[in-house]
Amino acid sequence: MLELKKGDDILAVVGGIQNKKEADALFEKTLNKDTLDKLSRIKNEEAVLKIANAIAMCKPKEVFINTGTDADKQWIKDYSLKKGEEKTLAMKNHTIHYDLPQDQGRLVKQTFYIVNKGEKLSPLAKKLDRADAMTYVKEYMAGIMSDRIMMIGFFSRGPIGAVGSIPAIQISSSTYVLHSGDLLYRHCFDSFDAEVERKGIFYTNVHCEGANTPEDIPNARILMDRSWFTTFSTFCTYAGNTLLLKKGNHRFSVDYATYFKHGDELSEHMFITGIKGPGGRKTYIAGAAPSGCGKTTSAMAGTDFIGDDLAQIWIDKDGTCRAVNPEQGIFGIVSDVNQDGDPFLMNCLRKEGSEVIWSNVLIDDKDVPHWTGNGENHPDKGFNFQGDWTKGKKNAEGKEIPISHPNSRCTLRCDQIATYNKEVGESAEGAPVKIFTYSGRDADTMPPIWVAKDGDRGVVIGASIVSQATATEVGASGVKRQPWANAPFIPGSLADYMDAQMKFFSNPKFSDAGRPVISGLNYFLTHAERGGSGKGLLGEKRDVPVWMSWLDRFVNKEVEAIDTPVGYLPKYDDLKKLFKDIINKDYPEDLYTMQFSLYCDKIIARIDLQDEAYHKEENIPTRFFEILKEQKAGLEALKAKHGAIIKPQEL
Repeated sequence: MLELKKGDDILAVVGGIQNKKEADALFEKTLNKDTLDKLSRIKNEEAVLKIANAIAMCKPKEVFINTGTDADKQWIKDYSLKKGEEKTLAMKNHTIHYDLPQDQGRLVKQTFYIVNKGEKLSPLAKKLDRADAMTYVKEYMAGIMSDRIMMIGFFSRGPIGAVGSIPAIQISSSTYVLHSGDLLYRHCFDSFDAEVERKGIFYTNVHCEGANTPEDIPNARILMDRSWFTTFSTFCTYAGNTLLLKKGNHRFSVDYATYFKHGDELSEHMFITGIKGPGGRKTYIAGAAPSGCGKTTSAMAGTDFIGDDLAQIWIDKDGTCRAVNPEQGIFGIVSDVNQDGDPFLMNCLRKEGSEVIWSNVLIDDKDVPHWTGNGENHPDKGFNFQGDWTKGKKNAEGKEIPISHPNSRCTLRCDQIATYNKEVGESAEGAPVKIFTYSGRDADTMPPIWVAKDGDRGVVIGASIVSQATATEVGASGVKRQPWANAPFIPGSLADYMDAQMKFFSNPKFSDAGRPVISGLNYFLTHAERGGSGKGLLGEKRDVPVWMSWLDRFVNKEVEAIDTPVGYLPKYDDLKKLFKDIINKDYPEDLYTMQFSLYCDKIIARIDLQDEAYHKEENIPTRFFEILKEQKAGLEALKAKHGAIIKPQEL
C-alpha cells in the first residue's frame, strides 16, 4: 500500500524553507516585482512552499512565471531561440530541437522511484532508497541553476474540472520543456488553487538540463518521489526524461488510481478516438500499445480524434465509462509517418498553419525537415541527430546513420489535427468509452482482432501483451513482456494494479449499456510467420479503420462472432463488407484465413510464458491463472480435434 507524505520531503529538506513566512522572505529577496505580483496570485500554501524550496535549492539567477498569457508564452518561445534550444525552420511557427546523441530516448537505467522502507514496487521498476535520493539531490541539484533562469508553469493534466484531471507545476531551466508544455498541456494558472481544492492533490516537477554535454549523461537521473508526488530530473534534455508532466506524472496518476481510487478510476497509456458507425453514431475507443507499436496510427484512424498517448478514466454517475486525454497535444514519433498512412498528421507537418516543434530529424540546406519513412525524396546531406550528415555516413560501429533518429518526434496541439473533436476533447465530461483495445508488436501469434468474453478476460489480454522493444528506450532490445503497455509506468505491485483493473471492469457501478468491451489488436502479423507468399506485413495501416469499425458493430450488437477459447473472432463476410465499404479494398478469404487462424502451439507457448512470469509475483489474483488454465485447456481440446493450426471456418 502506498502512503502519501511518508518520509522526508526531499525538496523541503534541501530547500530548507519551512513555512509561508520564510517563503515570502525568500520571494521578496530574489524575485522582481512582476514575478512577485504573479506569484502572489497563487494562494495554496503547499504549492507556494514547493516553489520556494525549488528556488532555494536551485538558486537561479532569475525566475520567470508563465501564467499562460500570449505574452508569457511568446517570451518562452523567443528566449528558446535566443538560448539556442530551438531554431526556426522554413515553415512558419516550426522549430527544431536536438537532444544529445546519448539522450534521445527514455533513460530507463537512470530512472528511479524514490521509496520508503518496506514499499513494494513493480519488478519492472528501479528503485532508490530515500536517503540515497536525498544524497543525490543535495550533491547535484543544490545551486544547479545559478547561471540560469528558472521558469515555472501551472498546468492541468486534462480539461479543467474533469473528474480525472490533476493540476501540476512544471519547474525547469529548459525553454524547450516549457514550450513543449504549452503545446501539450492546458494552462491553469488562474484556476490552479480551485483545481487543487477540487482534486485534493497536485504534482511538482523540477528539472535542470545542466551544461548539456555528453560528460553529464552518466550523472543524469530521473527521480520520482511517489510519497510526495514530486519529480527531479537532471542533466538531460529529451522530453520523455524532462517534460515530467508526461510520463513522470503519469506514473503518479497510476499510483493514485491504483491505491486511492481502486476500482473506480484508471490512469492508462492509451489513445482515445471515436469511430463513426451507421446512422452517424460515434463509438469511442481507448487503446493501449507500447510506444512504436501503432498507437498514434490507431488514434489518427478514428473519425473523432481525442488523444494519442494517455487517458484518465472513470465511471460516471450514469454508469458510463468516461475518459479524458490529460494532454491537449501530441508528442509523436515521426518515423514512417507518411501521406498514405497518416494524411491528417502530414497536413500539419507539411502545410503551413500549425505550430510544430521537431526533434532529432534531418534539416536540409533550405531548413526543411526530413525523416525516415516519410515517402518523399530525401536530400543527400544535411544536419541531423548526430551532426553534419551525408548519405552513407557511418557511425563508430560502422553502421550507416539514418537520416533521422528512430525516436525522432514532432510536438503539436491536437486541435491542429483535422479530425480532432474539440467539443468532446476539451469537455470536462469526457468521452464515453465503449471499447478498450490492447496491442503489441506480434509477428506470429495472435490474430488482428479478438474480443474478450468479459472484463476479467479482458484484463488478461492487457496483462499479456508481448512486444518488440523500440527506440523509445535507450539500451533496450529484443522481445519482452509489456503488460498493459503501461508496465514501464506502473510504480507499485503488478498484483495491486491487476486487482484494480479487474475491480474496475467488473464494477457494479457500470450500467448494462455503459459497460465497455475489451479486445486485442495486432497489426504486425507477417507473411513469413503465417505461411503467406508475400513479404512484410499481412496488413497495412489503412486497414486500421476496418478493425475499429468491426468493433463498433460488435459492441452495438450488429454483427455476430466466432466463439474461441481466447475470445470472439470476426466472421469473414462481415469483414469483407467493411473492407469494401470503408476503405474500398478487396479482402480475399485466403488472407482472412491466414490472419485469423489460431496457431495453437504459439498461443499456448504465450500462455505458458505469462503463467510462469506472473507466478514469480506475489498476490496475483487467482482469477488470472484460472483464465489462463481455461484458455490453454480449450486450445488443447481444439488442437486434438482439428490439428495445431485451426482455421476460423472450422469453428
